[in-house]
Amino acid sequence: MATFTKQILSGSTDGKAIKVAATATAGTLLHTGSATVTTLDEVWLYAVNTSASAVKLTIEWGEATAPDGNIELTVQPEAGLVTITPGLLIKGNATELEVRAFAATANVITIHGFVNQIAV
Repeated sequence: MATFTKQILSGSTDGKAIKVAATATAGTLLHTGSATVTTLDEVWLYAVNTSASAVKLTIEWGEATAPDGNIELTVQPEAGLVTITPGLLIKGNATELEVRAFAATANVITIHGFVNQIAV
């Protein structure tokens, strides 16, 4: 039987938002997946844009190779929490997969979220 454990993003301090400082690859680290191959991380990410302008955000999903692992979207200004990844999965890997982010403007996008770690 699978077990579920809710966790903060590994790139977060005490569950606080992660400020996206990077403006190019490799992005700001949001989460590092498990090294156990029987573990799945269900990752939920939400973005906030505190600037007065729309900002393009790129999520590097498990790898930084574009377009294979990239998720791109434009986050509108002062739009509150915008869903970025609605529970997408990364699988445990001997070389841990990373979820990173970079934005067209530094330090105006913050990422909130959590991980449901599933041990199968």
